[in-house]
Amino acid sequence: MTHDRRSLRLGTRASELATSQSGWVADQLRALGHEVELVLVSTEGDRSSAPLTQIGGTGVFVSALREALQEGRIDLAVHSLKDLPVGEEAGLVVAAIPEREDPRDIVISRDRLRLADLPEGAVIGTGSPRRAVQLEAAAPHTTVVGLRGNVGRRIGKVTDGSLDAIVLAAAGLRRLGRIAEASEVLEPAVMLPAPGQGALAVECRTDDRETTRLLMQLDHAPTREAVTAERALLGALEAGCSAPIGALATRHGDALVLDAVIGTSEGLLRHTLRGTTPVDLGHEMAHHFLTHLAPQDRPSLLKTPTAQHPGA
Repeated sequence: MTHDRRSLRLGTRASELATSQSGWVADQLRALGHEVELVLVSTEGDRSSAPLTQIGGTGVFVSALREALQEGRIDLAVHSLKDLPVGEEAGLVVAAIPEREDPRDIVISRDRLRLADLPEGAVIGTGSPRRAVQLEAAAPHTTVVGLRGNVGRRIGKVTDGSLDAIVLAAAGLRRLGRIAEASEVLEPAVMLPAPGQGALAVECRTDDRETTRLLMQLDHAPTREAVTAERALLGALEAGCSAPIGALATRHGDALVLDAVIGTSEGLLRHTLRGTTPVDLGHEMAHHFLTHLAPQDRPSLLKTPTAQHPGA
């Protein structure tokens, strides 16, 4: 398929964060000499207020954009990589994974208290089972409750006194220019991020070679390597995006180091491995977890068992 060089239709969700992310990608393409039009696409995840675990997990943010791509209504789509289901989608390709933003999580709290300084019984809101299980380990003196909504609405729950604190992705706040509102940045030793957190995925049709070649100019090889290892873990476990799994891969010299955690019925199971091939490293980590997981914990990877902490 060929395009007018000055006109690319970029599909995006309508939220402030999604349009900010998509706007950044559009600016990179404009810098390469292309005109880009943002096309707003409504997704089921945006329309429903139900917990994500009840409406199909974070993949509900992706399906409408992919449908628009496949039907030719848009030329490319921008996703938060952590929301993208593992596995290939027929007829589509992730042509670019730009350089990753900060993958860590942050705390926003009343009186700007750090996690350890929150009072006994403080109520923390999060939309993620992964964050919930790690919060229960890092701050057992607090109570974790489910939370959905855009970034502004979530922060509003703290400012209006409904919640004592919330946990969000640092990348989202940075992209919105609101990182100064963070009370604390949670280091990976305290809370491992979701696989792919902080990274974007730019997707187009496989048969649209012109757009594919263009988007490849935005690809960042070190980021792609890291998130490939993290997502290979998810794929090997056959785990959904909302499973209580955290993972972060970082390069140390010649080795790629993968740090991962799974929430189990008896607490956190955490492990670190070193390797050279991203997919093999992710699969090796999955094998380690499957060897050590109790049988009753394995189904929770496919369907998160608690609706109290809905998916992110």
